[in-house]
Amino acid sequence: MKPNRAISSVWPAIVIAIVFAAGVAPVRAQDYPSRSITVIVPFPPGGASDVVARIVTNEMSKTLGQSIIIENVSGAGGTLGSARAAAAAPDGYTLLAAAMGSHVAAPVLTPNVRYDPVADFVPIGITAHSPAVIIARKDFPARDLKEFIALLRQQNGAVKQAHGGIGASSHMACLLFMAEIDAKPTLVAYRGSGPALNDLVGGHVDFMCEQAVSVADQVLAGSVKAYAVSAGERLAMLPNVPTAKEAGVNYEMSVWAGIFSPKGVSPKVIAKLADALDKALDEAVVRETLAKLGGSLPAKAERNPAAFDRFVRSEIARWAPILAAIRTEK
Repeated sequence: MKPNRAISSVWPAIVIAIVFAAGVAPVRAQDYPSRSITVIVPFPPGGASDVVARIVTNEMSKTLGQSIIIENVSGAGGTLGSARAAAAAPDGYTLLAAAMGSHVAAPVLTPNVRYDPVADFVPIGITAHSPAVIIARKDFPARDLKEFIALLRQQNGAVKQAHGGIGASSHMACLLFMAEIDAKPTLVAYRGSGPALNDLVGGHVDFMCEQAVSVADQVLAGSVKAYAVSAGERLAMLPNVPTAKEAGVNYEMSVWAGIFSPKGVSPKVIAKLADALDKALDEAVVRETLAKLGGSLPAKAERNPAAFDRFVRSEIARWAPILAAIRTEK
């Protein structure tokens, strides 16, 4: 009886496949990373999320022994890049540098978001805190925050407010500020805070609310006019910019950024990434660079994945009702 050639040719392939499957999984966890890692920033280059991600991952790569490549996937308030990261293979080679806007605000304010910020991601660690700064084009007529608010209330729709997309931190920060002062400017959306800031410097829009790490250089250079920061006290980098509370406005918030992986990544890989992030945040160059930009490092107790997970869940619970109410009113 002649052997079945089809069966005899298939068996070696099956055996090879079984051996490969049995050997690859442990190697991935044990030898990770064996190639470069991609970190998706869901906003254009130059924005706060991009700046912080580049500063931190540059140091993380030294610990991990592999290069970390930043890929900017912008649009829809950070939801396009976040959705791509959520759908990536859970092998630890595609991560997400998310921000408060894309992970907390966008899922509430943007219709048909294709990811769940809690169910579809595993937190690795928080990277930075940054208060918002209310800035305007350099020739905006208001001299201080009180005049700025009065002008906004008087002109409302005639004043153009730029933001980096629905749900972006620049959008969220101004939503809360407008709710506090009861003003309704005309909103002009961009594909990220970087392009929005460029148009503000060029005088094409009137103002925006953006993280200090993105706009400190422009404020110091005189390219834009700063009216207030949303911090509890003045920033060392911007000592001449008062807090909103100094003008009697109850506007205090801090925008955060962090790194996540898609759901399903090995806990051992998460632990390696979290350790690399923790070591990066301990580097003086990271601390000093963020401080120069008006940002601050998270405390040691905030950095581990479990603590970050609790923090993200608490932020969603805190802000979702507020943002939903604002959305309903608009």
